[in-house]
Amino acid sequence: MEPGSDEDRTATLEAFADTIVPGAKRFPGDHAIAGVVDDPGAVEAGALEVLADPASGVAAGLAPLSQALNAHASAYADHAGLTLSDGVPPFVALGYDDRAALVAELTAPGHPERDGWILLAMFSNMAFDIAPHRHTGEALAEGHPGLLAIGFAQPDTDGLWRFPDFGYRRELAKRHPNTTESGSPE
Repeated sequence: MEPGSDEDRTATLEAFADTIVPGAKRFPGDHAIAGVVDDPGAVEAGALEVLADPASGVAAGLAPLSQALNAHASAYADHAGLTLSDGVPPFVALGYDDRAALVAELTAPGHPERDGWILLAMFSNMAFDIAPHRHTGEALAEGHPGLLAIGFAQPDTDGLWRFPDFGYRRELAKRHPNTTESGSPE
């Protein structure tokens, strides 16, 4: 990969997201996904889509964050005496444990760039936990790994969610008499 290329940035951001919520390798030569678990993780859940969405507030900073992450990875490898593989970005070349250690350093209180790394971590986690970039019903129907992993309830056949059992095992308030069958006020 050419340093600073789109492929370089994508692989680096995928490796970061995979460090936050690990997933299974997508194919045998997958360098970005460390493959420390057997189930899909943040990348398959759509972390890069969430990060690249302008609504995230981080989309414009992804290129510089990717470059900074690779610079930190090179410095980390030098300090640890690691030899990084050629042909992949430095962060991608790190093993999972080293990726996790570096991310822990970057997100630690007092690190001057902490806010940027925390944002990347939060959005990577959000992609897995709540799929903010997808319609929930469609994400469930298509097998979104995070929503399935947390046991998110499927909607009723009409696409709406209804919960016949009370969450606290008792009714907390009476239903308003003007509430329609869909749950909307008249």
